[in-house]
Amino acid sequence: MISPRDRSIIRGLATKWMEFASLPVMKERKRLWKAVHDLKAERPVILFETAWIDGYVAESEVLCEDPFLRSVEKNMRITLRQAEELGDDIVIEPHYRLGWRMVFSDYGVPVEIRGAVGMEKSIAYSFSFPIATPADIAKLRRRTIAVDREKTLRLRATLEDVMGDLLPVKLGNFDPFISEFNVGEFGDLGFTGNFFFGLTWQLYRFIGNDRLLYWVYDDPAAIHKLMAYLLEDRLALFGFFEKEGLLDFNTDSQMAGPRSYGYVSSLPAADCGRAPALKDVWGWAESQEFEMISPPMYQEFVLPYLAKLSERFGLVYYGCCERVDDRLEMIMDAIPNLRSVSVSGWSNLARTADLLGRKYVYSRKPTPAYISGPNPDWDRLEKDMKATYAATKDCNLEILYRDVYTTNGDRSRLRKWVEMTKAIFQL
Repeated sequence: MISPRDRSIIRGLATKWMEFASLPVMKERKRLWKAVHDLKAERPVILFETAWIDGYVAESEVLCEDPFLRSVEKNMRITLRQAEELGDDIVIEPHYRLGWRMVFSDYGVPVEIRGAVGMEKSIAYSFSFPIATPADIAKLRRRTIAVDREKTLRLRATLEDVMGDLLPVKLGNFDPFISEFNVGEFGDLGFTGNFFFGLTWQLYRFIGNDRLLYWVYDDPAAIHKLMAYLLEDRLALFGFFEKEGLLDFNTDSQMAGPRSYGYVSSLPAADCGRAPALKDVWGWAESQEFEMISPPMYQEFVLPYLAKLSERFGLVYYGCCERVDDRLEMIMDAIPNLRSVSVSGWSNLARTADLLGRKYVYSRKPTPAYISGPNPDWDRLEKDMKATYAATKDCNLEILYRDVYTTNGDRSRLRKWVEMTKAIFQL
């Protein structure tokens, strides 16, 4: 039973959500995001990721008693606060999105998280690294993949009952991070639509960093065996979504890559009215864990598996926080449907711009440390954006500020950064 108080809280937020979604600026922002992803950028688009910032919406501000509605309320408050305060190019769609609740077995070995206080409280954690020797690879088993339709449909019915007449509820895709970390019973951060490959992401969790660095020399066959296993796992996962009718188009404000929206003309629109296939959606390839491995070794041990998985998707977003300019040309050759490339502070900004040109999206990721903690470094923040401006004048540019986890309770610095960046880019 949903209490009248909880119902009133969610309905109030739903009304506010629809007010924002109905603003003419939302339509204009969609058009600008699409122009960037169509490789016909009219101006850079800017988005700040606020969902992970500790205290961006304090727990004391979340008023619902029902656990599921609390998670929905917090997500809505985060989104609405960003739309109210930051002045970036956030898009609020006229619906609320809910992902399928998935049920996975382990991989035949338990990959235990160690040292984590909880995703909301700490990002300092490690793993049990259960594959200690190449012989341990034999312990791996194919994961079982299932969808909890009953729970998902029950949650959707709850939302529709509470606010469906004000704000429609859309169902589809899933949040891979919540699924992997099992964050809470009803974790709902609104990051659905994100077909994250995570091959070396999971490889690291199997063997740890030391063995990752050693085995490419000491037992390269073991690395290939693990990568082949993970490729088969991901093909099965994404194929399950397609076969079971769980897919939804991520060509809207869902995550096509790490916080990048999916608006684009070369894939079907989210409201096209037919069921999607994997070839209709974005996939997200990356390999942060192999960044310290040489480009030739990356080309041998990682890229063929990413390229094989990329074939299943319509367009591919590549990268996250790793350097890419030293291996970008081989990525371009191996992944013909590449569209967007993440450019973190580890990359040479000018060289990456020369390589991407107008043929790809330059997806810039400013360095989180500069704005985090007690004292933002405004000199570095300004230099970073001026260097980006100088390097990307002829690029299809999106600027996505991610992985900021603490601002010491100072939300004003986020808007200050947006305003500074707009001034530099003369927006």
